[in-house]
Amino acid sequence: MSEPLLSIGEMAERTGVAPSALRFYEAEGLLSSTRTSGGQRRYRRSALRRVAFVRVAQRVGLSLEEIRDALATLPASRTPTKADWARLSASWRPRLDEQIAVLERLRDELSSCIGCGCLSLRECSLYNPSDWAAANGPGPRYLLADERPRLA
Repeated sequence: MSEPLLSIGEMAERTGVAPSALRFYEAEGLLSSTRTSGGQRRYRRSALRRVAFVRVAQRVGLSLEEIRDALATLPASRTPTKADWARLSASWRPRLDEQIAVLERLRDELSSCIGCGCLSLRECSLYNPSDWAAANGPGPRYLLADERPRLA
């Protein structure tokens, strides 16, 4: 007996994702469907997990390219197993750890200098005199990873 397929409306209801987003995910290669003789999309139930994965990955700031590359490592011929998902998740750990570190720095330093954007003109003359941070590149250098100079 074959697995019952879900219509795009049923997928949208189950995933909380608009039908237009499901069509976009499909166009971007993140999701696949089959078509009925009338041309309507039908999704395997395993697509529910893929959509959940895409939503969470987007929520934590991963790009569509990163998500697509990760999903491409999953088997196309069968429903991914727990081991498949664990392998995929482990490959993202360094990327997520880096993002967590940036978010922690943002949380801890947003009310002071993030070098140099510049939120604190009083501290800027101490941490970034003559705009030294500009030599390291554009944007909030101290927040993104550059070491903030230590004051004597």
